[in-house]
Amino acid sequence: MMPATTEILADQPMATKHKVRRHWLPALVLLPFVLLMILFQLAPMVWVLVGSFQTPDGWGLDYYREILSSPFYLQSFGNSLRIAGIASLAGLAIGTLGAAALRHSGERVKRVLLAFVTMTGNFSGVPLAFAFIIILGINGAVTLLLKSWGLIDGFNLYSGSGLILIYTYFQIPLALLLLYPAFDALQDEWPQAAALLGASKGQYVWHVALPMLTPALLGTLIILFANAVGAYASAYALTTGNFNLVTIRVASLVSGDIFLEPNMAAALAVILMVLLGVVTAANQWLLKKSYVNKGQSHA
Repeated sequence: MMPATTEILADQPMATKHKVRRHWLPALVLLPFVLLMILFQLAPMVWVLVGSFQTPDGWGLDYYREILSSPFYLQSFGNSLRIAGIASLAGLAIGTLGAAALRHSGERVKRVLLAFVTMTGNFSGVPLAFAFIIILGINGAVTLLLKSWGLIDGFNLYSGSGLILIYTYFQIPLALLLLYPAFDALQDEWPQAAALLGASKGQYVWHVALPMLTPALLGTLIILFANAVGAYASAYALTTGNFNLVTIRVASLVSGDIFLEPNMAAALAVILMVLLGVVTAANQWLLKKSYVNKGQSHA
């Protein structure tokens, strides 16, 4: 028995080495990503948070008081939240219809449409604004055509309505790509089973499909909202910085030659992060509530 015991004890250091290697190798692989996250996400966030409290007279809340008492800055937050909210809801509605239609399409059509949606999802920023100017600008091709037919009068692409239109455009592909897996998870047998139990299509959608899709819909909505609130390039290229949005104000305070106030920009960014945090927390609460209600309905 002694030789066997000796062999087991001799194998223990080797097993320990394999266990340590098995744990440290993934950590080494992930190390570059951790460094990138620290350098480009955590470090700038800490710098912004610290810089928002640094005033010419020392540490304080002067920039926050100025923002909350300034109608100009409050208007920028109102415009950003209003445009982001409307564009996110519109993009979610259109993306939901598109995902539902895509689920019932053939495999060949589905592959072509998914490839097209993936390509259009990357079409944003300055090129998207330039395309809208060519098509729907004051002298755009579609604008002149619709004016000659008497269908539009007074539409201004370089206004809040134009920003809602362009924001909705780049929200639709993202919403469709995020919602398609949720719609694809719905089983084909469920409508048939609901019909056999006497439920109509509307009852199936309301009592079966919608509760299953609620987490995906809420999660997609918050992603669309954050995407729209943080958009900058399209809005700046379309309005040349003349429309009052939070992102445009932050950029002007950071890169402006006359009004260079990076600490004020940091305070604006912190308030925007807090608003997004509140919206995300509300979304998580709604998700938890939907899961609880779903569990009670199944019980």
